[in-house]
Order: sequence, then structure tokens, then C-alpha cells
Amino acid sequence: MMKTLAAIALLAAASAAAQAAGTVRVVTRDPAGKPVADAVAYLTALDAPARVQPPAQPVAIVQRDQEFTPYVTPVVVGTRVAFPNEDTVQHHVYSVSPAKRFEIPLYIGDSKETIVFDREGVVTLGCNIHDWMVAYVIVLSTPYFAKTGAEGTAEVPGLPPGRYQLQVWHPRAGTVTREVTVAEAGDTTQVVSVVLRPDHRIRRAPDAGGAGYK
Repeated sequence: MMKTLAAIALLAAASAAAQAAGTVRVVTRDPAGKPVADAVAYLTALDAPARVQPPAQPVAIVQRDQEFTPYVTPVVVGTRVAFPNEDTVQHHVYSVSPAKRFEIPLYIGDSKETIVFDREGVVTLGCNIHDWMVAYVIVLSTPYFAKTGAEGTAEVPGLPPGRYQLQVWHPRAGTVTREVTVAEAGDTTQVVSVVLRPDHRIRRAPDAGGAGYK
């Protein structure tokens, strides 16, 4: 009976916490008002730090049509990432970023290993064979994050009431930071202006299956 009551109490507490949780909706626009995709919005609790739990299964960054997909991948510290190669040519994946240095030598198909991203920061991915192949992994120490889509919006739900540091990062803009307060069961919309630097990525070769970046 006591175990049953304890279980009911835990369920009630979890339900109350879920009802009290708020959502931060982030809208990213450039100075001309156009939506900005692939921006990562993440919130760090200032009053009570939140614990992160990496997923049990690896996150996949696929090599397809001689590009990395997705272009930007947000993960929490401790996440394992797999790099399957779906192309018919070999790739050599590497990073020299301080947050994670690694390389996976030439291969086709599933990579023989997964890479654990165990340090917070931004990791730039490349391929030693195809210079135009670039992607980013942003490793976070908070469980509250989302990435903007083509419409330039991202929603971060499940936020306990309190103060947060909101940061919005994009590979061509760096980081925009501000403080936000989440009320019980409250939603807030943050419009963030992102100034994009010119895209200086190397254009893919004409015979590589595409005409270049859009």
C-alpha cells in the first residue's frame, strides 16, 4: 500500500511539474527580415542547473550526395555520433576543433566506430577527400535546445519556471545572448536578429554531382 501511495505521489508530482512547464519560442531573422535556418537556440537555467542525459542510441550524421546531413547538429555532452556513408565513394571524416579532435579513415557504408562528443563547444566537421563537405556539431551542457527550420523558428518546451540564459548560435553569426524569464505554464516568444557573415565555404566540384551550394 505504501509503495502504491508513493508511486501515485510521484506521478502527481511529475504531472504538476509538466503542467507548470513553459515554452520559449525563438524566431530568427536577418536584418532584412528573412528567416534564418540552422540556428541553435539553447537555454541554461540560472537558478537551478539542469542535468543532461545523453541518448542511449547514437545520433547519425549521414554522408549523402557528397554532403553532410544535417548541416548543423546540436547534442548534449556525452552523445555518441555515427557517420554512415551512403555514397558510392569513400569519405575520410575528421575534426581539428579543440572541443573534439578525431578522424575516421576512408570508408564506405557504416563507420566502424562512433565518436563520443564529451566536451562542450562547437566542432567543425570535414572530409579530407572532399573539401566542400563541412558541417557542425554544437555540444551543449543543457537539455533545453532546439534548431530553427526553414521558417526560422524553434520551440524549446518543458522549461521549469525561472530565469534562463538564452543563447542563439549559427555557424555564420556566432552567438547572441540574452536573459529570459519563464513563468509557470507560460509561453514566451523571443525574436532574435542574426547578422550572417558571407558564406566562404568551398564550392563543390562541377563533376561531384551538384552545381554548388544554394
